[in-house]
Amino acid sequence: MNQKNLTVCKANKVIEAGYKLSLNEQRVVLACIGQVNSMEELLKTDEFELSAKDFAALYGVSEDRAYGELQEVAKNLYQRSLTIYNPDPKRPKIKKLETRWISSIGYMPEDGKITLCFAQKLLPYLSELKGSFTRYKLEHVGKMTCVYAIRLYELLMQWQNTGKREVELDWLKKQLQLDDSYERMDNFKARVIDPAINDINTNSNYNVSWTQRKTGRRVTHLTFEFSEKLPPVPEKPKKKTTVKAKPETAKTDSLEQFAEMRKRFGDTVADIMPLEIIEILKSQGRW
Repeated sequence: MNQKNLTVCKANKVIEAGYKLSLNEQRVVLACIGQVNSMEELLKTDEFELSAKDFAALYGVSEDRAYGELQEVAKNLYQRSLTIYNPDPKRPKIKKLETRWISSIGYMPEDGKITLCFAQKLLPYLSELKGSFTRYKLEHVGKMTCVYAIRLYELLMQWQNTGKREVELDWLKKQLQLDDSYERMDNFKARVIDPAINDINTNSNYNVSWTQRKTGRRVTHLTFEFSEKLPPVPEKPKKKTTVKAKPETAKTDSLEQFAEMRKRFGDTVADIMPLEIIEILKSQGRW
């Protein structure tokens, strides 16, 4: 499995869904979504394989412990769910849909692999995508270590054509399932926003900055501005230059010394040579 070939593609309804996954749970989900062909139909029986070796390579973790972590993650992930708001425009009365991420897990301990099937209700948000969806390379989040960085990165990538997104603080906490946590803005900033921004700036292909907006005395909105990093410019090989030696200013009136300087450096010595010496050398045929 080549990380550079894996592209994560999700309907925006899933990007903005309410859920909370651990870092490794997000990694497993993304590694499997990266294998989905988002333009084709996805069946509930379609399995996605992830080996400990690939997991270690994708995310830079120890291969010795990777399979044990995969087992633990898969077991917990089986219990995880997400809430999709206003899931179907054709059925406006349904205000939210709760579904699991996966419907089954297969373990292959001899091969150090697991297999996953996505839950049936999630399939339309991962395949045959034609409307509003977000796409990015898995490698751009593969090195992230902050549990909130991947979520924030996805939310920003929805607006990557504008380079700016403003969100309501309460809405963001709800989507991250932090409704009752970090009531003080300084705690939310220190524990969630700043670590996520630092992780994105260090390990992704984007640079992000943010500001807060108040309504009255309370912070109600966060504004993020972001731009893609410029590719590094390769250094041009330095050209070797030959510096011609310049004669030092004459400190003696020795005729032979001046003659030798004229022979070595040519007419360039005329500016530093007494005129009478030049005339003598000319009269001797040595100029």
